[in-house]
Amino acid sequence: MPANPPLSSPIRWGIIGCGDVTEVKSGPAFSKVPGSRLVAVMRRDGAKAADYALRHGVPRWYDDARALVADPEVDAIYVATPPGAHLDGALLAAAAGKPCYVEKPFARSTAECDAILAAFRAANAPVFVAYYRRCLPRFTQVKALLADHALGTVTSIRLHFACAAPVIADSANPPWRLDAANAGAGLFLDLGSHALDLLDFFFGPLLNVHGHAANLATPLPIEDSVAMTFTTASGAPGVATWNFTSALHTDEVVIEGTAARLSFSVFGNEPLRLQTRDGQQTFERPNPPHVQQPLIETLVNALLGRGTCPSTGESARRTSAAMDTVLNAYYGNRTDAFWTRPQTWPGRRV
Repeated sequence: MPANPPLSSPIRWGIIGCGDVTEVKSGPAFSKVPGSRLVAVMRRDGAKAADYALRHGVPRWYDDARALVADPEVDAIYVATPPGAHLDGALLAAAAGKPCYVEKPFARSTAECDAILAAFRAANAPVFVAYYRRCLPRFTQVKALLADHALGTVTSIRLHFACAAPVIADSANPPWRLDAANAGAGLFLDLGSHALDLLDFFFGPLLNVHGHAANLATPLPIEDSVAMTFTTASGAPGVATWNFTSALHTDEVVIEGTAARLSFSVFGNEPLRLQTRDGQQTFERPNPPHVQQPLIETLVNALLGRGTCPSTGESARRTSAAMDTVLNAYYGNRTDAFWTRPQTWPGRRV
C-alpha cells in the first residue's frame, strides 16, 4: 500500500459531536496547533451546534454528520461522540477518504475497531485515537525514566483505581458512560482504557492478559469491579484493579525496579515520585490548559508529513483487545452486538 500523501497546511478540521469533551480538552487545540484550523462542527441538536460554533469562532455548523463530512472545505474529521457512534462516524470519514481522529476508547469492542481499521486501509487514509496521555509531560517523563533505566530492571507493575459509585437518578435511563449501548461496557472502558493505553505506551503490547469483571453494588447490569493480570514483553508481571463502588478514592500506579520505585496517578496532576534507598525525587510536570493539544500537534504533524503520532488505530486496538479479554466472560462474547442482549450476560447481577 502506498504511503499516505501529506495534506496541505492548514489542515481544516470538522468535529462530529461537539459535546463536553470538545469544550476545553480538545476543541480549541485544533485552532491553536500550527498548521491546523477548526472550520466546522456538528451536533444532532442544531441549536447546540450553532451555539458551539458562535462561542468558539467556528465558521460553519451542521446537524447532520454526512453533511459535515461531505463539506469540501473539511480535510479531516474528529469523531467526538460517545463510543456507540464511533463506528458510524469513522466509516463516514473513511468513505470520504478523509483522515480521522477518534475519541477514546476507539470503539465499543475490538470487532468494531477492526471494522474501522479495515475501512481506513481500503481508503488508504490514516486513523488516530485520542489517547492523549501519551503526549502529556507527566507521562513522557515516565517514559523517559524507563528508557534511562532510572528504575533499573522493572520487576513489577501495580495499578489501582477506586471511586465512589456514580449517582444514578433513573436506572432505566442511565448516563451514556453507564449504558453499554453507548459506552461499550461500564466505566472500565471509559476510565480503564486510559490506564491500559499508558501501560502499552510504557512497555509495549501487554501479554498474557487475564481478568475478571463483576457487578457487586450498583443497580445496573454493567460491571462495577474489574481485576486483571498481565506481563510485559520483558516478563515483568503486572496486576491492575478498578473499583467503581468504593468508599474511598484511589488513583495510583506503582512501577518497581531493582534500583527505584516510581509512583504516579493516571488522572491527577501531582508530581511523580521516584523513590530509591537514598531518598525521594519528585518531578513537577503540570498538564497544559488543553490536555489533548500535545497529541493533536503530533497528528497534525503526521498529516503534514513532518512527524509521527504515537496514538494510532493499531495501538488503540491493542487496548480494546485487552479490555475485551477481561470483559468477555462477563458479557458472554464481545464479538457481536452484545449491548442488545443484556439479559444473556453471564456476569450481570441485576
